[in-house]
Amino acid sequence: MIVDAFIQRFSAGLAVMEERPLPQARRAYEKLCRSFSPPDPTGMQIENGTINDVSVRLFIPQQQATGCVLFIHGGGFTIGSAESHHGPAASLAHALGHEVVSVNYRLAPEVAYPAMLADCQTVLDALQPVALVGDSAGGRLAIDLAHPLSEAPPLGLIYPAVGELSRECLGEDAPLLSRSDVISIRQHCPEISAAERDRAPPATRIEVLTVEHDPLTRPIEAAVANWRAEGASVGYGCAPQMVHAALHAQSQLPDMGSAWQHFCHALKQGLNGYKV
Repeated sequence: MIVDAFIQRFSAGLAVMEERPLPQARRAYEKLCRSFSPPDPTGMQIENGTINDVSVRLFIPQQQATGCVLFIHGGGFTIGSAESHHGPAASLAHALGHEVVSVNYRLAPEVAYPAMLADCQTVLDALQPVALVGDSAGGRLAIDLAHPLSEAPPLGLIYPAVGELSRECLGEDAPLLSRSDVISIRQHCPEISAAERDRAPPATRIEVLTVEHDPLTRPIEAAVANWRAEGASVGYGCAPQMVHAALHAQSQLPDMGSAWQHFCHALKQGLNGYKV
């Protein structure tokens, strides 16, 4: 698949969602994202469950190392679930060789951002994971989970929302995510604007993956520079020609797949030095 075909197909799916009430739009989003997912890796067990009343989905690889990874899905804080992000979570578990726990945190507008963070915190406290990985909105949640910890586990961040998220700080408009989209998300969840708290690195070991065409990439690169200056070990990769949401089709988009595999490999290397 070429990236233009992905953009066209994903855009058409988003357009359908706009015509539907939010509960139906969320189900349509799950179906859209799953349509790009490859088959589950051979031998992987998939289980749905709850951890202290928070819904989760477990991805258990055939051969697994000690400790689990907490995965936090994206979706602009209003959509998204363990179902929509099933493909990335399964791929992550296979690549890392660790059980991955994908958390179904509550969404806006039913709850505000602190309640979403509290759901993720509940799972974090119960699991004590060896790594936190967040996609887009989930990256913001992963950062805010890590900041208060005296010794945060390695972080894996896929095009996260960082910094002030103002028009002055964002990059150019791009397919599937515009500057106006980001501003609208910030208005729904004002607590995600993090100019001050993002000055300090949220962990000592961070892996970041962005895409070339995404208004979030510019503030992410500024944060990476700041975190490195503060002494954090920060790996950074940018998938050429790719767009926001391309992670869902990483098995079909060669540039995204290559960047994703490099990200997972680097994150796995970082886990080797982390003690549970």
